[in-house]
Amino acid sequence: MVRFAKEEDLQRVNELRKVVNDVHVEGRPDIFKPGFNEELRDYIYDIWAADNKDIIVAQRDGVICGFACLQYVDKPESPFTNARQFLDVDEFAVDPAYRRQGVATELITFVREEAKRRGFARVELNMWEFNESALAFYEAVGFKTYRRYMEMDV
Repeated sequence: MVRFAKEEDLQRVNELRKVVNDVHVEGRPDIFKPGFNEELRDYIYDIWAADNKDIIVAQRDGVICGFACLQYVDKPESPFTNARQFLDVDEFAVDPAYRRQGVATELITFVREEAKRRGFARVELNMWEFNESALAFYEAVGFKTYRRYMEMDV
């Protein structure tokens, strides 16, 4: 079952956010700091309180086993781009013990339905290239790359 998070769910969401942080630290230690400090822990409450954001959770047998942080984006027209509205998946994770059991797909299905309900034509997310399993999943559920960030060492 996927639902909007309650405030009492946020501690468990933070446990899952730490798992994601650890993956990022392992994948890009040159960018991400190890540990899950107080500022990172408290950030979930900023998301919780924001008018243009939501947190959803997946629950199995009374255990929160996945989550996503959503942002409802309304970008005005600029000299370079048209106005755009979309749902952005800012954070996404499933507890390793619950992976390959349909939890992530249920979360994405909920996200798509919420985007449609709010009148958005698209869902966007960004991810780190080193996370090959996440990329494979996102492509399997219908995400396509439309932009890339590239780098070179000097």
